[in-house]
Amino acid sequence: MNPKSHHVQQSSARRGYLDWVRGLAVLVMIQAHVLDSWTRTDVRGTTAFAWSMIIAGFGAPLFLFLAGVSVGLSAGSKSRRTGDDAVAAAAVMKRGGWIFLLAFLFRVQAWILGWGPPRTLLKVDILNVMGPSIVAAGAIWGALRGRIPRFVGFGVAATALALIAPVVGFTPVFDPLPDALEAYLRPPPGYSHFSMFPWAAFVFAGGCIGVLLDGARTPVAESHLNKWLAGAGVVLATIAYAGSFLPSPYTHSEFWGDSPAFFALRAGLLTAVIGFAYWWGRAVVGSSWSPTQQLGRSSLFIYWIHVELVYGLISLPIHKTFTHLQAWAAYAALVALMLVLSIQKDRFVTRWKTRGKGQSPYLIESSTF
Repeated sequence: MNPKSHHVQQSSARRGYLDWVRGLAVLVMIQAHVLDSWTRTDVRGTTAFAWSMIIAGFGAPLFLFLAGVSVGLSAGSKSRRTGDDAVAAAAVMKRGGWIFLLAFLFRVQAWILGWGPPRTLLKVDILNVMGPSIVAAGAIWGALRGRIPRFVGFGVAATALALIAPVVGFTPVFDPLPDALEAYLRPPPGYSHFSMFPWAAFVFAGGCIGVLLDGARTPVAESHLNKWLAGAGVVLATIAYAGSFLPSPYTHSEFWGDSPAFFALRAGLLTAVIGFAYWWGRAVVGSSWSPTQQLGRSSLFIYWIHVELVYGLISLPIHKTFTHLQAWAAYAALVALMLVLSIQKDRFVTRWKTRGKGQSPYLIESSTF
């Protein structure tokens, strides 16, 4: 199959630049995991490795942010098709529930394949945060009416979570909770860095953008909106960076962790990336096939398999054995492998859906994802 023909026949209703952003998140995610698992410990104190980890730190927020964008887009689309906001909100919440279930299935798989201790089954990872956050975002979307109230509702939720996070991280109020529940509020030191505070805030921040994009239903409106998103994102990130030098109002807070300034900085940059991706899609990608978009359309599939390849027993002999440059070379090789597997997965699904129907797979593959 010609990859270019796949892109040209893709549904025009799908925003390819958002697939591109999701593909960018995939690239950053793989980089974060490869360098974390395969780089030698004696080279992790270098400036080059530190910058690599700063870049790697944007992968998870970008995935959560895009999940929020999808809430606004999918709920709006479902509402227009059915004429029922409640049905649209329920569909979004159901999807969030499925993602939460997948989080536990993933942990079971990791436990079986990795021979890990049973406590890893309750580890809070990105899917554990994403699922409930989507459910909550769907509930907010369904409870409010109109684009502006929904935008404000998502904004208030994101801001509240970001502002409360430093308090939740150190308050003794949650100490009596079972460890498995407390981990969803604040990550146990050295065990996980994901929790609802402040990570869920990225989903609600993305919900703001999703609501705006859903309201831009003409090419001209979408173009103007993305220009504003690019500019507003840069402004927000600049203000947040400047604000990080001011005295903190919190007794305990780390800029690189739960700081509201750090959240606002990342949220601003993620917003700007949406606007940049729109320009990139029009000026560079156009109607051609994009490997980054291909990766983005298979993000969950790639997440599911690459984690075991990077952290599992299959790669155990090379864990923490590479120099920084060797790890980057291994990263490039793994990205190429994920791209090939993504294309082959698409072809398999297409053949499966067209079996016995006498239809050309090229005519319907665009509806697969």
